[in-house]
Amino acid sequence: MANQDLLLVFDETVTRAGVDGWIRHLESAGAPTQMYRLGTSFVLPVSDVDAIQEAGSDLPAPTRQVPRGSDAWLGRRELRPTGTAVSLGPTTIGDGSVAVLAGPCAVETPEQMMATAAVVAKHGAVGLRGGVFKPRTSPHSFQGLQWDGLDLLVEARERTGLPFVTEVIEPEHVKRLAEVVDGFQIGARNMQNFALLTAVGQSGLPVVLKRGFGCTVEETLAAGEYLLLEGNDQVVLCERGIRTFEPSARFTLDLTAVALWKQRTHLPVMVDPSHSGGRPELVEPLSLAAIGAGADALLIDVHVEPQQALCDGNQALSPEQFAGLMGRLAPAAAGLGRHMGGGTSVRECSPT
Repeated sequence: MANQDLLLVFDETVTRAGVDGWIRHLESAGAPTQMYRLGTSFVLPVSDVDAIQEAGSDLPAPTRQVPRGSDAWLGRRELRPTGTAVSLGPTTIGDGSVAVLAGPCAVETPEQMMATAAVVAKHGAVGLRGGVFKPRTSPHSFQGLQWDGLDLLVEARERTGLPFVTEVIEPEHVKRLAEVVDGFQIGARNMQNFALLTAVGQSGLPVVLKRGFGCTVEETLAAGEYLLLEGNDQVVLCERGIRTFEPSARFTLDLTAVALWKQRTHLPVMVDPSHSGGRPELVEPLSLAAIGAGADALLIDVHVEPQQALCDGNQALSPEQFAGLMGRLAPAAAGLGRHMGGGTSVRECSPT
């Protein structure tokens, strides 16, 4: 049975010394391996099954043995059948609830950010979104407030108690941002920026990884593997729509990808109905469909004055629209045996 690649998975009950014993045994049997961390677990890829069978009783038994399969094997569902829960501050994504992260596409002014944060907190969001670095197709478009915008996100978190994610676009920015943010977002344009993936993975912080609009399901899993390879299992895959021949919406929301990821990976899955639909009236039906497909979280654009937004105002929900959406998501989730939430408590706050 040689040359059948297997993954030996050891959970947190197995010590590093026990895993090191396995490494020495495999090396002595001519089947050298490399150890990988998956959160609190250890993973050893082995290409010689005979070497496993010849292990002595003094070595700890693997929690499970899994065929290696595809190249993106650290993310395989079989390694962690119950799934991975990602902790974004006090918020949990992937615990069975439906977590909603909401806020403006871009942080613009103190008044805009504080008012929007107050609205989404009031109506049940468990996390904030807001871009301070905005890579845009046109160099003449608003590029974000840069570092000044980060201070506004921190203030919004202090006022609401909601953790926040923001997009990182340069590997050189990761260390400075990591001192402040609750989680990173890697945008669709940077999904295959491998230097950025590695740097963010090394930070150990939660990551929302957006699928590139021209990338496949497997390519997205492979991008996630770069993060997992650094020992960071706090990764959320985000379907935000792909570019197809259909011009009726900004992008085409690929719910097949959501269902496939839920089957193939232990990582939680998020859906961005705002960027995919590109119009406020599409956000609700796409959100409901995403929950039905098994999405663990939603990422929604909200702006207190969408018509005045400097970035993607044509897809942002107004406060009234967001309140209506949240009111309809709860019964839909309940009908599927799920609940809204994500494990955070929200403070009452004023918008200014």
